[in-house]
Amino acid sequence: MTDLTQAVQLSDPLSALEPVPNRACDICSSLGRQREAARRQQDMTTVSDCNVEIRRHPHREPVTT
Repeated sequence: MTDLTQAVQLSDPLSALEPVPNRACDICSSLGRQREAARRQQDMTTVSDCNVEIRRHPHREPVTT
């Protein structure tokens, strides 16, 4: 029988999946800075919001011919 008296410690499964801001983009760079400032203040709601915005911010792939 398993001992159920100890709490289970889970890691955040999305922490490794954060989007990387495009450093050539002013908007992405700003969102990346906002995200890091929010993380320092332990404001994980804003961290999540910044992640969504970075993921949704459009960047076109270079056209190759």
